[in-house]
Amino acid sequence: MTEEFNPADHLQTFEKGLKVIEAFNGHEHLTISSAAKLTNISRPTARRVLITLVNLGYAQMLDNRFYLTPKVLSLGYSYMTARDSWEITTTLLRELSKKTNESSSIAKLVGGEIVYIGRVPANKIMKISLNIGTHLPAYATSMGKLLLAQKNEEEMAEYFAQADLKALTPHTVYKEDDLRKEFEVIRERGWAISEDQLEVGLISIAAPIRNMRGNIIAAINCSANSSQTTRREMEDDFLGPLLETADLISRNTEIELPF
Repeated sequence: MTEEFNPADHLQTFEKGLKVIEAFNGHEHLTISSAAKLTNISRPTARRVLITLVNLGYAQMLDNRFYLTPKVLSLGYSYMTARDSWEITTTLLRELSKKTNESSSIAKLVGGEIVYIGRVPANKIMKISLNIGTHLPAYATSMGKLLLAQKNEEEMAEYFAQADLKALTPHTVYKEDDLRKEFEVIRERGWAISEDQLEVGLISIAAPIRNMRGNIIAAINCSANSSQTTRREMEDDFLGPLLETADLISRNTEIELPF
């Protein structure tokens, strides 16, 4: 028997807060005006909601623009772990790691960074500790390059206007012209590779994860030690299993995963 709820129990303030969070879908940032327009709430209310999100750590403000932070992933964590789709994804990640004997990960683009939302580590030593929730500069990683390459020109211009691009290693591609050329190649071939750009000794290769509409919503990668695995070996030995796993994750996701 379904319980009937009293309309007085409905918290309109909470509803408006959720609407503002949902309004970020498809938008890298919101202003007070755009949040009010997208949610059909007043500017003062939109302002209070956005400031509350900032105070709670779910958003950050820069130049009067509001960006969601990786903390919002915690809102969907219980959902992800409870769904068969996420269990399938985790299983496929483990199988990929077993096939390659290397680490495998899934990440989402949040602002100018990638945020790890799934990872199966190999028992190998890395300078950088990577766990679920870790965020890294997108331009220096294979998954980040792949996801950045999907932006349209307006989004790309906005990214470069705000990104703090710098050499993290002697091999980092960080100049706008060079990155744009790299993104063009990535779009044409459908996958990305990064060698010694985030950390000397780290090489990784990434493929896209798509939702039910075919839109790229995340990326999956395999990573290895560049002193032991060459770029050619990554393409010859890792790319096939990686693309297969990415396709299986995309096709077996019968619901919209919260990433």
